[in-house]
Amino acid sequence: MAVGGEGRRGERGPVAVVTGGASGIGRAVVADLAAHGYRVAVLDRCVPEDGDGVGGGDRVGWVVGDVRDPDAHEGVVDVALSRFGGLDLFVGNAGVHDGGVGVRDLAGGALAEVARHVLDVDVVGYLLGARAAVGPLADSGGSMVFTLSDASYLVRGNGAGVAYAAAKHAALGVVRHLAADLAPSVRVNAVAPGGVVTGLRTVGGRRVFAGGDEIAAAVRAFNPLGVVLRAEQVAPLYRFLASSGAAGMTGEVLRPDGGLAVR
Repeated sequence: MAVGGEGRRGERGPVAVVTGGASGIGRAVVADLAAHGYRVAVLDRCVPEDGDGVGGGDRVGWVVGDVRDPDAHEGVVDVALSRFGGLDLFVGNAGVHDGGVGVRDLAGGALAEVARHVLDVDVVGYLLGARAAVGPLADSGGSMVFTLSDASYLVRGNGAGVAYAAAKHAALGVVRHLAADLAPSVRVNAVAPGGVVTGLRTVGGRRVFAGGDEIAAAVRAFNPLGVVLRAEQVAPLYRFLASSGAAGMTGEVLRPDGGLAVR
């Protein structure tokens, strides 16, 4: 798949920024992009122990930081520009889960703390990343691709609590607004996975998909296709949305969720 904006890149290859690229879907996206010619600057709270092996090492640059910090986004974009020579794709992916908390499950103060954390990471983090990346992307004719969720559409049965559902619905609004606001210079699309077993954690650090076979069985029972997807199966969709094959797409969401839209 070719990459959009080729005419503005000159001799350099395509360059991406990925947030939350140390694990899960983000890590799979980094590896997929690097394997297909991209150089990738990654923003995450830590560098994985095998970080040098993700994408072949010299194709990936790591920046340690928090997506709630605007300076962290400016820093990773600067790495893309100064080390790799430009920016063609911004992938907003870093996220945190609320652990399925309902509005009656916590006292007001505790609920506010969880909600602020989830919204700050899952929504404000996307806005800050978009703000840092928009200038270089407009120059290159590039794209933004954001990670949404089945919780951007569903509110029951998928383990999402009120804060996570609110955040992922809000992130869908971010995608649509940016797509309208940034056209025609920058295309903005999203991927909304469902039932992809990853290392996603809650605000308190618990693994959302801990439980092995039991979790897999629940995911299969929830979607019409009866599938549990791997992050590596979802990752190529991000590259497609940044490619010339998706040149006519903005404000769109691909939903690899086993068919939940027809459930």
